Amino acid sequence: MLINRPRYYPFFIFLLLSHFVYAQNAASGKITDAKTNKEISGVDIFINDSNKPALTTTSGSFMVQSDSIIYKLKFLRKNYALETLDVTPENATNIFVKLSQEKVSDIQEVVIHNERPKYKNKKENPAYAIMQKVWARKRNNGLDKFDTYTYKEYEKIQFDANNLDSAFMNRKIFNKLEFIFDYKDSTASGKIGLPVFLNEAVYENYGENRPSKRTKRLLVAQKTSGFQDNQIVTLTAKNLYRDINIYDNTLNYFDIGFPSPVGETGFSTYDYNLVDTISIRGENAFKIRYLPKRTEVLAFQGYLYIDTDSYAVLGATLKSTQKINVNFVNGISTELEYDNPDENTFLPRKFVTEIEMTPFSKKKTAKSIIAKRSVDYSEYEFNKPLEDKIFKRTEEEYSDSFTDKDDEYWVKARPDSLSKSEKGIYEMLGKLEQTPKFNRIVKLYETLGSGYYNVKKLGIDIGPIFSVYGKNEVEGDRIRLGARTYFTRNDPWRVQFYTAYGFKDQQIKYGAEARFMFNRVNRFTVGAGTRRDVLQLGVQLTNDDGIMARTFASSTIFARGDNASLSSLNQTNLFTSIEPWKNFQIRLDGTMQSIKSANPDGFSLMYYKDGALRKTTNDSHFTLSLIARPGAKFSQTGIDRYEHGTLAPTIVLKYTRGVEGLFGSDFNYNKLQFLFYKPFLIGNLGKLQVNFEAGKNFDTVPLALQNIIPGNQSYSLAQNTFAQLNYYEFVADTYTTLHLEHHFNGKILSFIPLIKKLKLREIAFIRGAYGTLSDASKAINVEGFKYSAPTDHIYYEYGFGIENIGFGNLRIFRVDFNWRGNYLDRPDISTFGVKAGFQVNF
Repeated sequence: MLINRPRYYPFFIFLLLSHFVYAQNAASGKITDAKTNKEISGVDIFINDSNKPALTTTSGSFMVQSDSIIYKLKFLRKNYALETLDVTPENATNIFVKLSQEKVSDIQEVVIHNERPKYKNKKENPAYAIMQKVWARKRNNGLDKFDTYTYKEYEKIQFDANNLDSAFMNRKIFNKLEFIFDYKDSTASGKIGLPVFLNEAVYENYGENRPSKRTKRLLVAQKTSGFQDNQIVTLTAKNLYRDINIYDNTLNYFDIGFPSPVGETGFSTYDYNLVDTISIRGENAFKIRYLPKRTEVLAFQGYLYIDTDSYAVLGATLKSTQKINVNFVNGISTELEYDNPDENTFLPRKFVTEIEMTPFSKKKTAKSIIAKRSVDYSEYEFNKPLEDKIFKRTEEEYSDSFTDKDDEYWVKARPDSLSKSEKGIYEMLGKLEQTPKFNRIVKLYETLGSGYYNVKKLGIDIGPIFSVYGKNEVEGDRIRLGARTYFTRNDPWRVQFYTAYGFKDQQIKYGAEARFMFNRVNRFTVGAGTRRDVLQLGVQLTNDDGIMARTFASSTIFARGDNASLSSLNQTNLFTSIEPWKNFQIRLDGTMQSIKSANPDGFSLMYYKDGALRKTTNDSHFTLSLIARPGAKFSQTGIDRYEHGTLAPTIVLKYTRGVEGLFGSDFNYNKLQFLFYKPFLIGNLGKLQVNFEAGKNFDTVPLALQNIIPGNQSYSLAQNTFAQLNYYEFVADTYTTLHLEHHFNGKILSFIPLIKKLKLREIAFIRGAYGTLSDASKAINVEGFKYSAPTDHIYYEYGFGIENIGFGNLRIFRVDFNWRGNYLDRPDISTFGVKAGFQVNF
């Protein structure tokens, strides 16, 4: 089985390890001062009509629970006016309460109305008239109107384990770790909330719109509780969130599209109800409640606060429905605040997003973790001259100095002081780092997340552990062991190797590679490597020459039909690369290799050269690669980097030049290749993944150096391959391929009774390939008569898949049903096939 999207490994494993915490209480939220927006404590909270407070808060956050149904909450604090809140299942979590010393608060008391007014048509709905004016005066981010701008960004990410109890605290897993519960927060029901992770970061943002378009986001300070050196944990936290614009038609959460309630297509998804006219920060605003027409779709519910004069969005709340169909997630809520400097633009003020994550169950009683991210935007300055050097990358940006800020710096940098529980996280994790049992747990998490076991004293990683066993026709059972150097997360150099043994061919294989990066700014890197191994060539068109790259097909455990088309490869590679601009890499490879069949009786790579019959292809070539990843985000600054989840495209242009006579090379040839891959959010219709490749061999070369349209004879999922093609079925001098795969996120199946309860998601795909193969290219190979290109017609496959198969929140299995569209008269083909595998994503 192939597990797709490796950037989500850490998140999946983190959730599996988080199985011990509980879901939200009956009511929870935050209490702030209406004037200062600072969190306040010491508030008495009364449940229903009780005269006895159920809880006196010790921080700005609260959780209360009762044995009976909670339908009302009252909040009382000395010198503040009493606030009353009606509670329904729809607003029981993520409540935002502002207490005021005056009779009129900035945001009036929150009252949820269950009734939905009925209108003959949307034009009778007063909310529709308001939203029409919002769309007509759609605002753009105010940063775009100024020649230059700067602003400060403070980000805080916190994970809390919630709803713990005394029985949980007495579990054996916490033996010798009991002190962590000294940092707990008690709730009215006797349950416990425990903060477990806190990350703070300060960024300085610079932008220029004229005369040229340039931006820079500079990390100037970062502080992480207990995990400063564990980048996997920090990456897991930051990977949960995306930047959103409420005015867009589609909002990106987890790279899944949610329809925006402010988008021009909102009325196709939501019902709107004008609730009241209130005051927000001194501005009169319409308060509009919106609800999804169908709760089974990916959508939000909440309130919009629209300025009565300018029809600008002053604020919004977005809360997912109880039937949210996202893996590992039980709920999402976001609060947005905007400033509006003029009638055409807006500026972000504050964004707060909470995500309730559970590894298995969707039930409210399930164990969970609350992940909260708050971002404050401040210190805006416009049209201030900016020097060119600001936008140039410097060595200092890539050092670890941003972790060296003292406590005095953080006191000044925070827009609000830390709560008591937040301060306790740093102290608690500091103590945990000195506890052997905790370090063993972290070690297990790191091993499963990275695939390597780190021997810190030696600076070595052993692994990858998921590649230890494989099986194929030539080697039989195959064992692979490897290791790499690893001293810190930002190592500028790395040496890695592996050795493998096949019990059928009784041959030892090996590979080794060394890389060194001279400069962190432009990532100038050199490397060298060599390997001798049995590989399945022809499963990737635009491949890389990296020695440690490993194809799945050479170690497939289960396959369709006999796979005898494996090659024996001896290869040596030298390379250098540089990034002259951010996310744009130039790489030059020099490769010397010899290729022959690993199974001469079942697969021939023999060819004619100067009238002589040869079985080994000797090749020396240079490859120039231009690789662009605009918008991609990475963590770490060393030789290896972790990539954040984004919708960034991948664009590759490669030129390969074979040099006859160089180290015994047999052929002169020229090859040009192009690749484009990008996922697109298509409104509320889901996500479309597009992969386009094209290439051409300008000279005649034998089969070992030809372009093979990638087949997949395994029963596993494999991206950018043709499920119903046999290996080497199509060979081409010139080729183009296109893969279109659309994920509907359950939009269609949600209409089907009973089926919709399974929360399955549908996928549709079509794949096509076209190419040509010259007579000379056929004639050079001994068995060239077997090979042809999809010239007569475009070869195509189509089908559908079902993903999100599983139970509760653990839905990581996918099954595809594939049909072959044409070339059906060929022998030994499969016209229909089923592929399956795990894909760990949201």
